Amino acid sequence: MRPELVSELDLQAALARVDGDRELLKEIAGLFLEECPASLEAVRAAVAAGDPKAVQHAAHSLKGAVSNFGEKAAHKAALRLEYMGRGRDLTGSAEALGELEEALERLCAELREFIAS
Repeated sequence: MRPELVSELDLQAALARVDGDRELLKEIAGLFLEECPASLEAVRAAVAAGDPKAVQHAAHSLKGAVSNFGEKAAHKAALRLEYMGRGRDLTGSAEALGELEEALERLCAELREFIAS
């Protein structure tokens, strides 16, 4: 893995979740990469619609998925969106969505690299 990409994926934590099974982690990462675009689109659509309940649900689902990889930035942004939805106040949701998109872009790049290793 390139050093500049290590910041998002906590490989040790991710491997610990699967008892050190690299192949299983690669499989889980592959599934995440397949599902991530639709999950992110659900968050985008909920934010665009101004639907707090949908934001809460979509962000919660995505937060759970990224937690498998020990990732911090996407988890934090998704949690922020989830709380906004729960509180029915989406003020700042566009900013949080931008942070989520950036963090997911970095994480997905790292996961692709991990799978290829």
